[in-house]
Amino acid sequence: MNWTAICSYETLLPERGVCALVDGVQVAIFRTYDGELHALANLDPFSGAYVLSRGIVGTRKGEPTVASPLHKQVFSLVDGRCLDEEGVFVRVYPVRVGDSGHVEVSLVDERVEAGV
Repeated sequence: MNWTAICSYETLLPERGVCALVDGVQVAIFRTYDGELHALANLDPFSGAYVLSRGIVGTRKGEPTVASPLHKQVFSLVDGRCLDEEGVFVRVYPVRVGDSGHVEVSLVDERVEAGV
């Protein structure tokens, strides 16, 4: 799996998103208050705009989420499914903190790899 360094872990503020261009793909990266990292496609499937990194981070029934800043549909940060509209997903990407302390993303879609 190929990993791309995005930023240092410390510069990624909790409950905020950042957008990174990885091999021509816009990826939204989030750090939750508990320190976990999540990476989704930045494209909002409802509006067609690349805005999810600017969404409102929160939780629904204990699951970390992001709400689109445009139409407020809520997406799981864990598996990318829309919690407001059945059958709608955004891509989910592997994300980690590398040995250098930088947040790294791979463009492998975790749901596809898991057969979902």
